[in-house]
Amino acid sequence: MKIRSLFLFVALCVLALTAVAQNGYQKPPKAILDVLNAPITPATSISPTRDRIALIESRRYPTIADRAEPMLRIGGLRINPRNTTRHGTGYFSAIKFRGVNDDKETSVALPSGFKGISPQWSPDGKHMAVGNLTDTGVELWIIDTATGTARQIKGVLINTAFGGFGWEGSSKLSANLIPSGRGAAPAYQDITPISPNIQETSGRAGTIATFQDLLKSPNDEDLFEYYTTSQPAFIALDGTVTKVGQPGIYDEFGPSPDGNYILVTRTTRPFSYLFPYYRFPKKVEVWDKTGKAVHTVADVPLQDALPAQGVQIGPRSVRWIPTEPATLMWTEALDGGDPRKKADHRDRLMTLAAPFNGSASELLKTQHRFQGSSFGERDAMMFYFDYNRDTQHRRMFMTSYKDASSPKLLSDLNTRDRYNNPGNPITRQLPNGFSVIRQNGDEIFLSGAGASPEGDRPFFRAMNLKTLETREIFRSGTEEYETFVSMIDDEGINFFTRKESPAEPPNLYIRQVCPPEKICTALAYRQITHFEDPAPQLRGITKELVQYKREDGVDLSFTLYLPPGYKKGERLPAVVWAYPLEYTDSDVAGQVSGSTNRFTQIGGSSHLFFLLNGYAVLDNATIPIVGNPETVNDTFVKQLVSSAKAAIDKGAELGVVDPDRVGVGGHSYGAFMTANLLAHSDMFRAGIARSGAYNRTLTPFGFQSERRSFWEAKDTYLNMSPFYYADRIKTPILLLHGEIDNNQGTFPMQSERMYAAIRGHGGTARLVMLPLESHGYAAQESIEHTLYEQINWFDKHVKNAKPRAK
Repeated sequence: MKIRSLFLFVALCVLALTAVAQNGYQKPPKAILDVLNAPITPATSISPTRDRIALIESRRYPTIADRAEPMLRIGGLRINPRNTTRHGTGYFSAIKFRGVNDDKETSVALPSGFKGISPQWSPDGKHMAVGNLTDTGVELWIIDTATGTARQIKGVLINTAFGGFGWEGSSKLSANLIPSGRGAAPAYQDITPISPNIQETSGRAGTIATFQDLLKSPNDEDLFEYYTTSQPAFIALDGTVTKVGQPGIYDEFGPSPDGNYILVTRTTRPFSYLFPYYRFPKKVEVWDKTGKAVHTVADVPLQDALPAQGVQIGPRSVRWIPTEPATLMWTEALDGGDPRKKADHRDRLMTLAAPFNGSASELLKTQHRFQGSSFGERDAMMFYFDYNRDTQHRRMFMTSYKDASSPKLLSDLNTRDRYNNPGNPITRQLPNGFSVIRQNGDEIFLSGAGASPEGDRPFFRAMNLKTLETREIFRSGTEEYETFVSMIDDEGINFFTRKESPAEPPNLYIRQVCPPEKICTALAYRQITHFEDPAPQLRGITKELVQYKREDGVDLSFTLYLPPGYKKGERLPAVVWAYPLEYTDSDVAGQVSGSTNRFTQIGGSSHLFFLLNGYAVLDNATIPIVGNPETVNDTFVKQLVSSAKAAIDKGAELGVVDPDRVGVGGHSYGAFMTANLLAHSDMFRAGIARSGAYNRTLTPFGFQSERRSFWEAKDTYLNMSPFYYADRIKTPILLLHGEIDNNQGTFPMQSERMYAAIRGHGGTARLVMLPLESHGYAAQESIEHTLYEQINWFDKHVKNAKPRAK
């Protein structure tokens, strides 16, 4: 009896030492809460006709009660069964329209409790379609943008769990409706099982990634089919509903440009317990406008044997050519879909025109993997892209989709080369709803980030398609950050921009430039929106771009943020926040990203909130991992530690960072980085690792850009896994994770097992599992608690840490 009592006493003492009181959700300091809860600036959307702007007022954060809505995790989806929507769908509560020419505002009269989703302009700008999220489904509403009147399309509920709605011209919409009379849902069988769930394989190879929320039982299959099934339909502005075809699981339902045919993609059984819905079997068909199938483009089987980083065999990426009445284009692999196979050409593009009773024609072959196309508004112009996996270069070509015998190479760049990026073509919406590249004579227009060694300076430029010479129309100045938003005329003389500076919040402007070869004395420059600073207390924050070198000569940079009231010469506790990226070229790895001319805004669980608690923040400290893409991770740890050391040394050299009080943090792969730094160095006093993966043997078929499987590169997988070095982690680490993280590879178990490993070796760690949260944290309560944990952890282990022994 005494022995048992003594054992109980000891057990209770151990429990008291190891357990942590559960005191509910906590809040960070008031200074942080005030910024976190500052008014949200309305989102803006410019009409296709450029005469009105929609001002959309959204809720900043959902509540934990919102996150607690029912959820079915099936087939790679998260569905709210109450209203057949994607779980956690955000919404807006108010909308108004502002005239561009007269600044007149018209508020839309919406019913009390309206939860708007997916606002979409009609191509003529006269109407806007929106969904209303209710407890039983998504209603469809049409808003007259001139008067602000809104009306519901009666008798219609949209399936947004697997589908939605969109304009088909300006007089009707296509939609995936909840089938009328679909009956009650299959009962969720959370009961005593009646049989085991069995899978079997034999001789069929194919990489299996760490997918989540998969089907697990016949009951799951029935639930998936029930909630993803919809009835395709067209809905006229007067509310007339025309059903097309039979209910099914429709991935795509898109009319041809002339409206006479419909491209349909349907998911079919058998479903899979190993792969998400987008790997399930599919039928790709062309229907006439009554719903009768006239041609089968592809009958795609279950994609359960794809090679690593490979693509399917047979037609993929089937789409309409927007400037033809009814012509399809699709892509087919010529290498079996396997990027490791040697092949002269990886893909080919095929076309087939109505009435679809002949054979498809080959348009062109691509040397490397096809990566998409865009079409001009005339002259059969087409841009297309291919990607070289080995060099990580992406090429852009221009050709005619009627005769592609002589494509013209427009660019050939490393995918991470920001300095030489030519920009993206500007598009316009056709009356039929399709988007095309805007053309003006021999010119097209491009916009881009304008990355440079001094930071981003966005541009708007024209490019001559015959000479490939570019003409700069506008580029942001060096004292502000101004981005191109939208063209007003066809010549690029008048256009919208969004301008901001460290002291001025982002607002829309209309800018006018002088036409080529003309002299102008007065040019219009007019502010359209007048949003005010929602958090003036942040204006005391200063920031600057800091550039330096790693010991191997690779250029690095970070943005140095200093807190309000900082006194020159004062050395502060500091936070290094980063995310590693892989590169094939050291020159590209050293390129600068971002701009110090942006207006500082802080929200969510941002690490920048440390600024309001007296820390310096070394934000986006570059951690380039440079090397051959096949073996780059063999030196991951060495390059990681070297990059972090260089950042701390530079901060100390500037006289603003106390090198003895530095913490490190990151999210996802940044969390993985953090754990590795604590395992392989002693530079930091503490770390924060959010939603990370720490044991790479649990992602055995690759992760990030790693191409090799665990069985091909065991040493690399093990050396990169901080879990295998948990006995070395003596620096305090805060691990946070959403309990229902569905990001591929970052199972919540990763943080749980990492914490257990550190605890088992006597390390200092704290594990915070956030209920109902996924990879990012959404609920107000979760965000507040995350900030509370982060501030407390670094205050204790970084800011107020005792000096290290010399």
